[in-house]
Amino acid sequence: MSSIAKTSVRTYQNYVNGQWVSSTSGETFPVYDPSSEEVIAQVASSGSPEVDKAVQAARAAFDSGPWATTTAQDRGRILFKLAEKVRQNTAQLAELECRNTGKPIVEAEFDIADVATCFEYYGGLATKVTGNVNPVPANALSFTMREPIGVAGQIIPWNYPLLMAAWKLAPAIAAGCTCVLKPAEQTPLTALEFANWLEEVGLPPGVVNIVNGYGESAGAALVAHPGVDKIAFTGSAAVGKIIVKSAADTLKRVTLELGGKSPNIFFPDADWEAAVDGALFGVFINQGEVCSAGSRILVDKKIYSKFVDAMTEKAKRIKLGAPLERETKMGPLVSKEQYDRVTSYLDLGKKEAKISIGGGR
Repeated sequence: MSSIAKTSVRTYQNYVNGQWVSSTSGETFPVYDPSSEEVIAQVASSGSPEVDKAVQAARAAFDSGPWATTTAQDRGRILFKLAEKVRQNTAQLAELECRNTGKPIVEAEFDIADVATCFEYYGGLATKVTGNVNPVPANALSFTMREPIGVAGQIIPWNYPLLMAAWKLAPAIAAGCTCVLKPAEQTPLTALEFANWLEEVGLPPGVVNIVNGYGESAGAALVAHPGVDKIAFTGSAAVGKIIVKSAADTLKRVTLELGGKSPNIFFPDADWEAAVDGALFGVFINQGEVCSAGSRILVDKKIYSKFVDAMTEKAKRIKLGAPLERETKMGPLVSKEQYDRVTSYLDLGKKEAKISIGGGR
């Protein structure tokens, strides 16, 4: 039985300007536990009006609020306090992430520990942002300074919900930016729980705002908003292309982290056990829901049969099960949409290749 602390489930609003607020329409959408397909929360459904309010709050906090004069030392201290809050609440956050994503509880605990480490890293980095003196003729002085860019719009995926939020929020806070974060509609719950501590650790209202909604409504509105200076997006290449085109209209800076199909390449002289274990880890970790998953493996013909046998044998030992059980190595896919997509790939694969193990639900 799991000894993880129980987490209450409720209706979640948006977090804007330090306050919890409903969407303008009052509409919500359901969030599921993929292991049971039960609704575990209702979340505010947002579009342009809610995004606009969040951007206005972030803009005001950046332009004229106390954040504009907060020192790098104090920004670093806030990030260290956030790391401490995450560590203190690891059990609660890990269980909620486990229930919301379907990932095994042991992996969720590792992820939450990485969240704290991320905030600590940027807490230390906040005071290390330096400029340069540029070589010019003796009668001139030329130097560069690094300054916060302004309001950062941040759109994150569903595979590592709170860790992806940390990767976006921590560097922006360290630099002195303000943020509007849109979590994935499938997995917004840990980011929303995390927002409860922002005021406590000393973040002024408006520095971090969280708006829930679908990509086509909330995400698109955030990318197009003229009050946003920078977009950071992690997700699919198809959506990344749409974001670049939309952001061009307002000359936003854009950072994209998009999905890849990174192959592992096996040569006969590879360290056999390490290579097989690495290939297995690369494609099965987190249910294979990883941007850089090693979902293709290119193998030298001399070792092909041996390799297939070894991978098949190790794959048989992966324990499928309920995410909250500590012995589970692989849980359910995050959503029905993803299940259908993976099933379509399996159907395609059956027409093109021989199955060594699995291939069904």
